[in-house]
Amino acid sequence: MNSNDFNFRLYSYKDSLQSFAISFTRDVEDANDLVQDTMLKAINYSNHFKEGTNFKAWLYTIMKNTFINNYRRATKTNSIMTVSDEITSDKLHYSATINDSQGKFVMEDIYKALGKLQPEYYVPFLRYFEGFKYYEIAEQLNIPIGTVKTRIHVARQLLKKSLKMHYKNLPGN
Repeated sequence: MNSNDFNFRLYSYKDSLQSFAISFTRDVEDANDLVQDTMLKAINYSNHFKEGTNFKAWLYTIMKNTFINNYRRATKTNSIMTVSDEITSDKLHYSATINDSQGKFVMEDIYKALGKLQPEYYVPFLRYFEGFKYYEIAEQLNIPIGTVKTRIHVARQLLKKSLKMHYKNLPGN
């Protein structure tokens, strides 16, 4: 199927995708975002669609997986940001200190450390940090999943080494 036919066929399912998205999100704006993400992924992965299979089911699977991944990302972010313990005075002091110019210098050091990474380590690490799964990164970069895991691990080690001086300044270290 050529790209024009594919795009036309994809657009013809927009209304049913919208209804399906609302059943997941229960919110029109979130549903619109989910439909847009689904359609973009369908276009990006159009070469994976096998002619003769159910196009609508393929789109619904993409939408379901996109919703689940977004939900997991949001849950992970919320669990990191949830404060369950009482905030101690040394943590408050550290937070107040980090919010001033020292925080700016730390961020500059992080950006410098990221800038020193070679592209083969930087790109997979950044995608993982953005919330992509290993298999998604492997598909996007067209490399084996084991290579993705190794490159992310190496990037972490290099960043840890570059930013060691900040680790010792954290409370409790």
